[in-house]
Amino acid sequence: MNLRTSLIAMTALAVISDTMLIPFYPQYFASRFGETRPEHVGAYLAAICFTVMLALPFWARVAQRVHPIRLLIWTQLAAGLLCLYCYWASALLEFWLVSLGMIVFKGSYLLMYPYVMSLEEPKNHTQTIGMLSVVVHFGAILGAVVGGLVLQVLEPRDVFVVMALGDFLQMAICGRLLRQEPPRAKPVHPLEHRTGSVWPIYRLCLLMLLFYFSGYLVKPFFTLYWEQVAKVDHTALTGMVYAIPGGMALLGLWLNRRAGGRQQALPGAMLLGVCGLMLQAGEHAALIVIGQCLYGWSMFQVTVRLDALLFELSTPEAYAADYSKINFFQQLGVVGSSFAAGSLVSAFGLAIPFVIGAAGFVLTALAYPLLVRPALPAATPVIDKGV
Repeated sequence: MNLRTSLIAMTALAVISDTMLIPFYPQYFASRFGETRPEHVGAYLAAICFTVMLALPFWARVAQRVHPIRLLIWTQLAAGLLCLYCYWASALLEFWLVSLGMIVFKGSYLLMYPYVMSLEEPKNHTQTIGMLSVVVHFGAILGAVVGGLVLQVLEPRDVFVVMALGDFLQMAICGRLLRQEPPRAKPVHPLEHRTGSVWPIYRLCLLMLLFYFSGYLVKPFFTLYWEQVAKVDHTALTGMVYAIPGGMALLGLWLNRRAGGRQQALPGAMLLGVCGLMLQAGEHAALIVIGQCLYGWSMFQVTVRLDALLFELSTPEAYAADYSKINFFQQLGVVGSSFAAGSLVSAFGLAIPFVIGAAGFVLTALAYPLLVRPALPAATPVIDKGV
């Protein structure tokens, strides 16, 4: 297994182990600690995102002095040990403190994304981003399914043992790669250094903030909403419905490759997302499934497009630093969506996040030409090809 494949496998493992409980936190807190308030779930998910927001810039700075793969050996060891501590945590406050400490160390695996991109030629960036996006989506699929199965047949806390095994396996992969002396990023030609202001990156950050807030607003309580509408109590099936967007990501990658890199324009993809979210607000099981398909297609296409813009506006030597800025605003959007979701559900019911998310997608499409197009290099063709 070569370096690139190993890094992608590590990304998949990290996503699987980190997403097993995300769809089921309402059920987890209710069964483990007797905590049933929606606001609590929203606050915890927001705290996770806020922790990653602060941790990744720190790890990006450390990675300037320590090779990312060497760094990951120790951070994943710490994350795995804290996962096992979460298994034994019996008090809610204790769980909060230990699990957020675990997230600090788990967040270091995000360094793999800019590291992989720094090893790629610029002409391959869009294809690599699409592939990594599919890896993340299918990791989320497996994570949701495995989490659902564990909760179906075992105790909720057993999920943390599986998560720890994933962290230790990542350690083993890193150790193997370290023995092979992995290369650093490709040398940067002097002409490739970024010139001018960093404001284009920050304008892209603002767009990411709005997009991630809108897209993730529907996630915290999706499983409860599905079970209420479909009138089923089967966590494995719920996990599969939750993971439908991952299947749409694979379909999107395959169709984009068949089209020779020709992709749907961002406003068109956003419009499909609006339709998908509004369908899911219709409180009918069939509409939710169809809406998940449209929503998943939209999330994949827009995510790939915006990430490709980041690497167009950056240079290989700045990938980690610029990605940490982008990730900060992405996580800020998710933090805001987590808090807002809990409050909205408490006040208006489980369907309202879909309506607000659709409105956010409309605003994202309107803001795109104002924030991003002026930031694109003049010599670089706009990547919105087709309709």
